[in-house]
Amino acid sequence: MFKSIVIALCVSYVTLFASFEEGKKLFEQKCASCHKEFISFKKLKENFFERNNTLLNLTIPTENMLAWAITDSSKKIGDPEDPEMQAIEIEEYLKNYLENPDINDSICDTYALQYYVKKEPMKITDEEAELLTQYFMGYKKDRLKNAPKQATEEKVKSDDAILLKRAQKEGKNLMIYATSQSCYYCKKMKREVLDKKDVQLKLNENYIFVEVDVDFKKLPFRLQKAFKGMTPTFFVLDEQGTLLNTYPGAWVKDDFFEIMKENL
Repeated sequence: MFKSIVIALCVSYVTLFASFEEGKKLFEQKCASCHKEFISFKKLKENFFERNNTLLNLTIPTENMLAWAITDSSKKIGDPEDPEMQAIEIEEYLKNYLENPDINDSICDTYALQYYVKKEPMKITDEEAELLTQYFMGYKKDRLKNAPKQATEEKVKSDDAILLKRAQKEGKNLMIYATSQSCYYCKKMKREVLDKKDVQLKLNENYIFVEVDVDFKKLPFRLQKAFKGMTPTFFVLDEQGTLLNTYPGAWVKDDFFEIMKENL
């Protein structure tokens, strides 16, 4: 009897996991071209409430905004304490809303709604609604599982000391690269500049290069005070940890070589 229960639970878990992955794939195929990928809520709040949407110019909610609205916001659908019934309600909402979009029936943040364009109607099948529901319901858990862990203050100080010791031993400056998973220009610069062999050779020859995803980690050496929130941003420090220069924005390869050169 016990063995049967264990097997049933394992099968159930595998099925749910498969549904989440299938839902993610469906979202990427049908929705991702319009709904941007993850943008930190810190940046979203700055965009909407401090800069009147001039920072990101969003005309449609991001994937994490959708998942949050459906499962965690004050307008969330269903009761999280009853996930089976909640899933049914989310499926029905998705089918009805996508077929007949109505701003008065939207679960998105009321303030952000003023910036969104009118959604065009679209039909989805019952199976597609079920898969998207599994994706949204599992989104937060999957995100937390894959997110880098925040370092403690003691760990940050320890890491700073290790970096300085290495910089002094090797006689190199430090280059701290502030990036973000949601930053288009970070990805573009990585692909067109930072991943190039000649750039990597020059970097490794003259710098201790440290990449920091600011959505998940604080910048080392108290650089948070100098950081204006723009990604990418490059900070150059000497081997004592003193900030020499700050370079916000993306750069073409020739300009990046000049940045490296002028700090030697």
